[in-house]
Amino acid sequence: MSRLPNFLYVGPDKAGSSWLHEVLLKHHDVYLTPAKDLYFFDRYYDRGLAWYADQFRDARAERVVGEICQDYLFHPRAAERIHDTLGPVRVMVSLRDPVERAWSSYLYMRKHGIGPDTFAAALRSHPELLEHGRYATGLDRFLQRFPRELVHVALFDDLSADPQSFLDSVTDFLDVARLPLAARDLAARLPAARARSLRVASVARRGADWVREHDGARLVGRVKRSALVQRALYQPIDRSAVRPDPGDVAVVRTALGPEVDALERTFGLSLRESWGW
Repeated sequence: MSRLPNFLYVGPDKAGSSWLHEVLLKHHDVYLTPAKDLYFFDRYYDRGLAWYADQFRDARAERVVGEICQDYLFHPRAAERIHDTLGPVRVMVSLRDPVERAWSSYLYMRKHGIGPDTFAAALRSHPELLEHGRYATGLDRFLQRFPRELVHVALFDDLSADPQSFLDSVTDFLDVARLPLAARDLAARLPAARARSLRVASVARRGADWVREHDGARLVGRVKRSALVQRALYQPIDRSAVRPDPGDVAVVRTALGPEVDALERTFGLSLRESWGW
């Protein structure tokens, strides 16, 4: 019989989830689904528990069985569904400056030929760019159902500054042995890039969505992790040379300032200082 998860990374996107997935896949005492982002507790809940359990059919005696899905933090019923289905499991988030997260998400959209040509227009036409920065609202839904000690709040800043220390905090939270990082694991996963051909990248993106809709998450995961595929479709860009306009930064900070204030109060974090707000 398949085992169900006792650990979930629930969000947000563009905050190290791909890196964490790739690294934890190498831990002998952790089983993660080969494909990141099953989206069961938000998009595909109607597929039923048997479908979800089957995604973990290869798990054996690992102490931790988990899933990394970046959108659960923002779905209004995901926390309730996770609690009702899995019980009091460990839950993790990695918080990134909402401006940087929204900007990174916009670059990802443009990399696939999605959305308008400017960040300002995207903020108006794609509400998820701001909604996925409402960390406090999402975390509150989880804290209503899960004990505080089962909710690990990490910071993307710490991952950027010291990946090993960031990972140590995760493995300590999971109560498994620490995992020394190899040199290649210190680099970012899916770094900022532009499409070599917007038409080809857009087709690839739509194809991946179609395959996922038809229960091909494992295939999507394998293709997405392929360095050869990434090099063929995209070329890296210098993030330091491509920055949002100050006016757009102000729009995001104004919209999400109350969320940052709530996080500081709830978790005792100095986020405005850390993020230069």
